[in-house]
Amino acid sequence: MTDKNQTALPAIEQTVLINAPIQKVWDFVSTSKGIESWFMPNDFETKAGHLFHLRTPYGSSPCKVIELDPPHRLSFTWDEDGWIVSFILKSEGDRTAFTLIHDGWKNPEDIVPKAGRRNDAVRQTMAGGWNGICKQLRKIAET
Repeated sequence: MTDKNQTALPAIEQTVLINAPIQKVWDFVSTSKGIESWFMPNDFETKAGHLFHLRTPYGSSPCKVIELDPPHRLSFTWDEDGWIVSFILKSEGDRTAFTLIHDGWKNPEDIVPKAGRRNDAVRQTMAGGWNGICKQLRKIAET
């Protein structure tokens, strides 16, 4: 049961500066093959409203593209618990600032159904995971 006095957990936000032009980074974050190279297998398509799946360690997760502004922003719902993930790209000369925001966290003690763990524990694990994943994107995009 959720205590109505609790507040939702804050979004995870990670930013990395990538030594690559924005279009190159966009190609890695807005195509199925690109996303698989640094994040996870999927059947993503660059179309607003597209329903796709991420193949996670916990099984297939349904997603939907909810915002698309090439080459600056891509947002999608992730799974069925209210998560929203956004990739935000900003050109900084010949480099790209890439920001990932993972929002939609519920109250700390609520259980994430697929993981069977509390939101606060899952969020903590995912914050560390996103850190490594963003570094992987930077590594791949800079090659």
